[in-house]
Amino acid sequence: MSDSISDFLTIIRNASRAGKEQCEAKWSKMHWSIANILKDEGYVSDVSEGQDKNGFKNIVVTMKYVDEKPALTGIKRQSKPGRRLYYAHNEIPRVLGGLGVGILTTSRGVIRDREARRQKVGGELVCTVW
Repeated sequence: MSDSISDFLTIIRNASRAGKEQCEAKWSKMHWSIANILKDEGYVSDVSEGQDKNGFKNIVVTMKYVDEKPALTGIKRQSKPGRRLYYAHNEIPRVLGGLGVGILTTSRGVIRDREARRQKVGGELVCTVW
């Protein structure tokens, strides 16, 4: 059994820590949504679609650095296949007291924790980013 979301987050985390300019991962709707939230929040510079050497679609994430330090300090998988974590809109935990971002899957798609609270919709907490 493999967890593709954990693999995707690990690829981004490792690229950030290693000082890579770009990283590539398999394309899926969930990965694409998470990557776009990271871009909107300013943790990565750009997200685009590409192709690997076999012609399969993939995601190319351009990392962001501020004064040669990664903008992405940490990213952690919260809800895992062995233990799913679901929260009501008023129970969603704040990441670093509101300085980080939680990413949730809801009935309205993959959204940030702030949007979920504002729209009063709960869901599964996929990961936290700071």
